[in-house]
Amino acid sequence: MKPLSIIVADDVPEIQEIVSQWLTQRGHKVVCAATGDETLKLLRKEHFDLVILDVLMPEGDGLDVITELQKKGRSERILAISGGGKYMPAADCVKLASGLGSHAALLKPFDEQELLSGIERALGPEEPVLA
Repeated sequence: MKPLSIIVADDVPEIQEIVSQWLTQRGHKVVCAATGDETLKLLRKEHFDLVILDVLMPEGDGLDVITELQKKGRSERILAISGGGKYMPAADCVKLASGLGSHAALLKPFDEQELLSGIERALGPEEPVLA
């Protein structure tokens, strides 16, 4: 895999840290964000190849970011991640993200190999949506 420019957007600092560590060790450039709003600001400043995006975050969640990227026709690939929340199970979060346009999804907790597989799916060819 060629070196990528990646945003890791998650409101849990430990998740930002471990995912960033796994990816920088593989030669990728990683920038972290803790909110959806912060993620959108980063995306306005520069292009990223991949956005690893927690579905539920404060101040603009991952669903807002996906919607904005789709609306603007941006080319960044999206890997949605979720451990769920108080009112929505994780599986429902990633289904919602996929329906809005994420290219792949991953349930928390995940390990390094599962993350890498999720990234490969997100970067792969788009699969046709079956009715």
